[in-house]
Parts: sequence; structure tokens; C-alpha cells
Amino acid sequence: METLWFCLIALLWLGYLFLEGFDFGVGMLLPFLGRDNTERRVMINTIGPVWDGNEVWLLVAGGATFAAFPGWYAALFSAAYLPLTLFLVALIGRGVAFEYRGKVDSERWRKVWDAVIFVGSWVAALGVGLIIATTVTGLPIDAAGDRVGSPFAAIRLETLLGALAIAGYALVHGAIFVALKTEGEIRERARRTALKISPIALLPLVALLLHVAGVWALPVLVFAGLALWRLWVGREGQAFAFMGLAVAATVTVLFASLYPNVLPSTLDPAYSLTVAGAASSPYTLMVMTWVAAFGTPAVLIYQGWTYWVFRKRIGVQHIPAAH
Repeated sequence: METLWFCLIALLWLGYLFLEGFDFGVGMLLPFLGRDNTERRVMINTIGPVWDGNEVWLLVAGGATFAAFPGWYAALFSAAYLPLTLFLVALIGRGVAFEYRGKVDSERWRKVWDAVIFVGSWVAALGVGLIIATTVTGLPIDAAGDRVGSPFAAIRLETLLGALAIAGYALVHGAIFVALKTEGEIRERARRTALKISPIALLPLVALLLHVAGVWALPVLVFAGLALWRLWVGREGQAFAFMGLAVAATVTVLFASLYPNVLPSTLDPAYSLTVAGAASSPYTLMVMTWVAAFGTPAVLIYQGWTYWVFRKRIGVQHIPAAH
């Protein structure tokens, strides 16, 4: 049961990175791909129906970690309290900005909320990368699972590399998504941007995977290369799918390198929190499994239906006048 829930939590992080990854990317690229208010409205509308549903994956991942591995949850989130707080503030700011941006027909008003979306998307992407990298590379925790050192112990070269890795991935993933969901000039601009920034934006992700898993980073490189190739020939849907496979390979490599630990100790490997040692009771895990068996298909069906309903491309001609 413990190993099953470790794999399920990895799967939840995969879903979050895949769905919220392009969500972040759209916000990170908002002032660059959107040349005027109408184009920025097009970009926001590509994620408008789905961005809040995408964040559910984070809530479930955090809740599942709390219920299935309370020791893991307590040690990680208390030790990385400050980065986590900034991450959550950024998510809140983005959500408020999406809702309030169109409430007043004022250019100054819109610019303020556009800046909140832009900054919040960058901070959130960097924050989730920092948290994941901290989980994989470890923290200075003692035999009791308590952090040793300053509140900034989670901020190290490895975790900063992880922050840049996820932010770079989100940047490319978001550009491909905009190219997939829009038409006209903004589509071409997004496609060119993705191809141009990919070699630099994906470099931290490659470096992180090579550091953590060595040659097992190869599948990620293959899928990312296939994504850019399909984007080059104008097949945005296939490029988006290959980026999904790239992030799936990334999560698989990272969590496989972590197992059987859930949080390594950088002080002494004997202090590391393990799957068996940090798990809840077998009865708790059994109850959670039954709940997940019935609840997960319903959530997947509903979210899949949402994406199907809003599957078509949009362009500036679909945007009504501001009022």
C-alpha cells in the first residue's frame, strides 16, 4: 500500500506539472506574445475555462501526501515554509488577477493585473520547481525529522536548478499550448517563440536530470526533441503530446531516483524519511484507496469533458469589445 500511494502521489504531481505547466507558461509569456489588450485576452481565454481545475491536482497531491505520508508532509512543508508561502501567495495573486482583470475598462487597471499574472506565474513556477527539487535532493533533517539550520535551508544550488528547470519547461510548454489553441499571428508568434527559447529554457531541466539520474535523462531529451520537431512542421497537437511525454518521463525519473525514500537527509542517509517509515497506518491507506478508486475516474471524466468542450482555437476575431 505504501508503494502504491508513493506512485499515486508521483502521478498527481505529473498531472499537475503537465496541466498547470502550460497554465504557468501562458502567464509567463503574456507580455511577450500578447502585443495588445485583445491578444492578451486571447491568451488568457485559452486557459480561462481550465486554470482553476488544473490547480485541483496540486490540492489533491498535497492532501494525499498529508493523509498517506504525514511524516513526509510535515518535514518537507515545515522545512520549506518560506518558499511554500511565496508559492501559495503567487497562486492566489494569479487567481484574483484572472477574475478582476476585466472588471474595469481601464488600460491602467488591466496593466496592473497583467503584471500580477506575469509575476505570479513566474514565482509559482519557480516555487513548485524548488519544492520538487527539495523533495528529490533532500534537506538537512535530523533523526526526528526536524530541519537543521536556517529557514532558507531548502534554497541550495540543486534546488535553484530545479526551480529554473520547471520554470523553463513551463515556458516552452506554455508557448506550445498557445500555438495549439490560437490562430493567426499570435499562433505563429508562439510557435516561433517556442522553437527559439527551447535550447536555453530546457537546459536547466536537462542539467537537473543528469545530476539526479545520469543517463536516465535520455528519454526526456528524446521526447522534448520530438516535440520541437513536430512543432517545426506545424503539428502543434503532436508537439503538445510529446511535451506531455517529456514531463511524464521527468517525473518518473525523479521519483524513481527518490524511492524508497520520500525525503532524503543531507546530514546522514540514516536520517532519511522512507516510504515505510513515513506512511500512515494500513487501514488509513486502504480507506484512501477505496475513496480514490471511485473519486478519481469522476474527476478525470469531468476534466476531460471540460477540455473537449473548449477544444477549438480562438483568435482576436472571437474577442468582443471591452465593456
